[in-house]
Amino acid sequence: MLNRNLPTVVYHADWGTDPKKRWHCKAVRQGVSYKVQAPALVGDHFQLLNRVKGEVGTTGAAVVGFDFPIGVPAQYATLLGVREFKPLLLELGLGNFAKFYDVCRDASQITKFRPFYPYNYAGIKKQQHLLAALDATHMDQLRRKCDLPHDGRRAACALFWTLGSNQVGKGTIIGWRDVIAPALRGHRPPVLWPFDGCLDDLLKPGNIVIVETYPAECYGWFFEHGVKSKGELDVREKLAPALLHWAQSANVTLDPMLKGTVEAGFPEGDDAFDATVGLFGMLEVLLKRRDSGEPNDESVRKLEGWILGQKSASSKR
Repeated sequence: MLNRNLPTVVYHADWGTDPKKRWHCKAVRQGVSYKVQAPALVGDHFQLLNRVKGEVGTTGAAVVGFDFPIGVPAQYATLLGVREFKPLLLELGLGNFAKFYDVCRDASQITKFRPFYPYNYAGIKKQQHLLAALDATHMDQLRRKCDLPHDGRRAACALFWTLGSNQVGKGTIIGWRDVIAPALRGHRPPVLWPFDGCLDDLLKPGNIVIVETYPAECYGWFFEHGVKSKGELDVREKLAPALLHWAQSANVTLDPMLKGTVEAGFPEGDDAFDATVGLFGMLEVLLKRRDSGEPNDESVRKLEGWILGQKSASSKR
C-alpha cells in the first residue's frame, strides 16, 4: 500500500571530499508519484539542509539521502562505552573528541578519540596500525553490519580507514561535521533514520528525514548484470534503457534534461550517475516497491545505522 505521507521532495547526494565530486539529484512529488530533475553540483554544503528546510516549510516534508556512513561500528562503540550514535554525534569535535575529525598523519596519533587514519600515503601506512589502536583484530570488526559483503555487492570500506579510491572516511567527516551535526543543533532539527524510528513513522509534515544510501547497493535493483567500469561513458550509456524502463514502470516522470542526460550516459561523470541511481533507489523504497530494510536489532538501529533498502535478516517485514 502506498504511503499517504509521501515527502514533498526527495534529495540524494553522492558525496566526496572534492566539491566537484559532490552531486545531488532531486525529485518533486506530483500526486502519488514524482518528477525527477537533472543532477547538479551540491554547491554550498553547509547550507544544504537549510535550503531543503526553506523549500518544504512547516507543512511539507523531505527525505534527504547521503552516500556516506551514518552510524559507528559496534566494536568502536564498545571501546567508547556508548550505545547510541545520535548523542555521540553531537559530542564529536568537542571536549575529549576535539580532534576527532583530524585525520591522523602517523599511527602514533590514533586513539579512540581520533580514529581516522591515514592522512596520505607518505611513509608506511598499514591497516594493522588502525586495528591495534582500536582494539580490533580484523577490518570487519571496524565495519558495521550493513557494510559487510552480501550476494549483491562486496564489502564497503571500513569507516575509519581513509586510503584508496573506495574510502569513505574523509567524506564522512565533511558530512557529519559540516552538515548533519550543525543541523541537529539548530532550529527544527532533522530526524535520522533509523535512529529516530521507522521510516513510515518519520514521514510526517514538517520533518526532514535523513537516510544513508549506497548507490552500489542499488545497482542490482536496476541492472540485471550489475555495473562494471561505471567511470566509462559508454558503459553508463548502455545502462540508460534500464533506468528509463524503471522510471516508466514506477510512474516516475523524468525532466527532459534528465532524460537526455540518462540517454547520453551522464556526460558529467559517474558522480552524477550515482546521484541519480541513488535517488531512484530512494524512490523505489518510498513508493513501496521495496522495503526500507530496517532491522529489528535495537543496537543496529540505535548505534550502527542501516543503508536504505538493504535487506536485513531481521527486518521488520
